Formats: sequence, C-alpha cells, structure tokens
Amino acid sequence: MSATTAQIELQSPTGHVLASSNAWIALKRAAGDLQQIQVQDGSIPDPADHDRAQLAVDSITASIRELAPSFPHDAEYLALLEADFEQWAGSSFGVPDFLDSLLAFQPQQHRIDGLQHLVVFPMYTQNGSANRFVEAVLFEVAWPEFVAELESGEYSNQLFVPIRFIDFTPGYDTNSAVLFPESVAVRETPAFTWGGIFADREAERFRRVVAAASQTTSLTLPDDARRLLEDPQLALETFVMWDLIHDRTHMRGDLPFDPFMIKQRMPYFLYTLEELRCDLTAFRESVRIERDESASPEARSHAKLVQYAVIFDRIFRFAMTGTRVRNYDGLGGQLLFAWMHQHKVLHWTDSTLSIDWADVPEVVIELGKRIEELYWRSIDRPKTAHWLAAYELISGTVTPNPASVWAKGPDALPLDGPPRGLTDQVLDDEFPLSMFYEALEKKMRTVIDSTAGITGGSIGADAHKDAA
Repeated sequence: MSATTAQIELQSPTGHVLASSNAWIALKRAAGDLQQIQVQDGSIPDPADHDRAQLAVDSITASIRELAPSFPHDAEYLALLEADFEQWAGSSFGVPDFLDSLLAFQPQQHRIDGLQHLVVFPMYTQNGSANRFVEAVLFEVAWPEFVAELESGEYSNQLFVPIRFIDFTPGYDTNSAVLFPESVAVRETPAFTWGGIFADREAERFRRVVAAASQTTSLTLPDDARRLLEDPQLALETFVMWDLIHDRTHMRGDLPFDPFMIKQRMPYFLYTLEELRCDLTAFRESVRIERDESASPEARSHAKLVQYAVIFDRIFRFAMTGTRVRNYDGLGGQLLFAWMHQHKVLHWTDSTLSIDWADVPEVVIELGKRIEELYWRSIDRPKTAHWLAAYELISGTVTPNPASVWAKGPDALPLDGPPRGLTDQVLDDEFPLSMFYEALEKKMRTVIDSTAGITGGSIGADAHKDAA
C-alpha cells in the first residue's frame, strides 16, 4: 500500500539526478520507440512491429523497477504499472488498458511541496496530441504553505494537484499544461479523483509573453506586477493560487445544469464564458482575500498578484495564442480587454497602453456578475434561448464577424430545427481580432510560439530531446 502523507519524507534524489539517470533516459528512449509504431488509439496493429515493441516494453518495465525506490509513496501504482505493460504486450499490443495502475495513482492524497512522481501512461496530451501514445513525465508537487491554508478553509479543492515539470517525453513538448486521468487509455471510465496542472509552465509562459507585450505596448507595470515577471518562484506560487480557485469554480455556483455540456456540440463561445467565469471568480475572491485582514500576509500579497496575473494573461497571452478556429480562450481575452476599454479603465492613447488600477476591481468584478446572472437565469430558459442570451452578452462588447448569421439575430437562425443547426451557423472565427490585436499579434507571434514546451526549470524542452 502507498504510504500515508504523515509517513512520507522528501528523501528522493533531486530532479536533476532523476532526469539524468540511465533508467529515466532509457525509459524515454523506449517510449519514443513505441510512439513511432503506435496508431492513434494506442495499439500496435502491425505484427512486424511487435518484436520492437516488446523490446521497448521490457526496457520501460526494467526502468520502472530501477526508479521505483525513489517513489515509495507510489509503490502500488508502479507495481501495477509494470503489470499493465506486461498485459498489453501479452494482448499482442491491442488497444491498451491501464485502468488498474491509473486507479492506484492518487497524487491528491500526498500534496507535499517538492514530492516527486513518475507517470507513464498511454495517453493523449491536451493542446498537444490526440494520439494515445505512451508518454512519460517526471514532476514534483508545488504546494506552498499559504495555498494549503487556503485549501483547508474556504477554498477546498481535494482533486487539485499543482505540479512542476522535471522532464518529459515529446507529447509534453507542446502547449499542454495539464495531466488529467481522463486522457489515459482504459477499458472503462472510472470516477476521476484528481487533476494535475503544471503551474510552472503557466507561469513561465506568462512571464515571457507579458514582458514582451508590456514593452511592445509601452505599458508601465506596477511594482508588484514587475516582481511577477522577475521572480519565477513567485509567479509559480501565484498561478497555483489562481488555479486552485479557478478549478473549484467549474462545479460551483448557479450553473446551466452542466456548463461544459459534456459530449454535446454547442457554440464555442459558451466555453468562453465558462472559462472566463472561473477566472473572474478567482479575480473577485483574490480582491476579497487581499482586503481581508484576518488572512495570512502571504495569502494577501499573493492575492494582489493573482489579480495582475488574470488580467495580463487573459488580455495578452490568451487573446493571441492559437488559431482563430473556435478559439474560446482567445475570445475570453478579447472580451475582457474590450470590457475594460469600454468601461474606461484601459486606454490605448498615443500608441501607449495604460490601466487605471484603482478602478479595475469594480469593473472586472462587474463582468463576472453579468456572466453569473446569465447562468442564474439559464435554468428557466430553453437551451436555444440560453445560447442566444450568451451571444448577446458577448456581442454587446466584442464585435462579431460581419459575415455572421448569428449577428443578424434570431430571425436569421434556424430555430425550428435541432440545436446542432445553430452550432453549425457559428463561424470558426465568429469574433475576429480587433485592429489593435491584429497589429499586436504580428509583433507577438514569435514570442508566443516560443513558449511551447517551456518549463520553470533548467530541465525541460531541450533536455528531453536528447533521448528522443
């Protein structure tokens, strides 16, 4: 059985030692070999590849056994992981099923700052690849004391596991900053009990993009915001706090039954509102914590930084990252920027960006209230009426594409058919970038693209390629 949290001591080798060990390098190389012969569902259908696959699996299981003493808290999981690999090989490398080892991996039970884990699964990586290839990640938990205090109080989130990269296989040399159990190949869907967020990647992307964007727009940063860009540890801790509150918000509040409408096709701008609602909740709660004299000094100081992080990450990195094909996070950044501009707390004058920080909290919190009111009213509305109301909220601030059918109003839409017909009428770029963003994106494109695979440590995007 895995050790209890009280029994765990941080006695593992350092991340650098693990990442440079022969066992880890061999494991990465073997995973890379498997990826070259796996198909999208994770299987290896060509019998001519099975000898090569068996050699790779033998190397992986041998590496797991060698590395296992460094992870005594994951002993049960690592033993079952070996068994799952052997079972997969014994099935002539059919569609992999790693349910047994996945159920045994429970990182949320041991949220100790610096505690390390080895994860090896056939899985896809969000914002990375839809292929369920064998991927491997070395990471450690990021659990600052002030975050533990917040989580033990009003911000309980027992599924949340903030983590930082040590090293990884090619599937994470991407924009992916999450490790979710639902991405693993299994025979049946279990109840998911944890979700990992790579806070170091989020923080480093933020630092690089915001530094460049503030220079490009001649934005004068407040001293606290400048500290975020200069101190990677401070930025990481800030993102852990933001993620803690954001993540728990998804299933809290007056929701339109299921805000994500899992496995249902719906207009992408509804995802925009859900993600922005969670971020604006984190912003609002951070304002409250900052003003709460009973909160710890660390929580209050980080709460101020979360406010800067939410605004800058949204209006700079989110708004210009990715393609213009149903980019719901990009639209969320556009919406926040336009809302702040139209409420006169953000200004683009004389080719200089400025923000009236004293007035920002009230304005930003008001946008969150508008989304919450939309959600509150949703349970009394038919689905199509909720969709139309959501579109009206966004299009009242962000200008739709002139070619949009939705922009012409309900009379132009196929309301007498199934909801799918409405979704089909949403353009891939329903809300194009403004002239400001078009110009800024051209100047920022290289910087934003450079953040793929970025980590908060010296081991990361470059180091993993040595064994690829």
